[in-house]
Amino acid sequence: MSSETPKFPLQPTLGERAIDTATDVSRTITEVSDGLRAAADRLSDAIATSRRPGGALATVSAVTREAPLASLFVAFLLGVAVARRR
Repeated sequence: MSSETPKFPLQPTLGERAIDTATDVSRTITEVSDGLRAAADRLSDAIATSRRPGGALATVSAVTREAPLASLFVAFLLGVAVARRR
């Protein structure tokens, strides 16, 4: 009878559980950082595209250089409109 296999599987030790948890956390951190890196790359590409001549950021930059006070006033009005909605 001493050569029988146990009816219940052995429970993992505290050390094994800690290693499993650390491995899971490491995988999760890697996945999150890969996702953030991909999002940052897409954002950088979108900004670079928008800065090209004719793009939205290029137009806003040109208008701001030509009429800084008017641009500041428009930004203030947009801020007030957004603040009032909340």
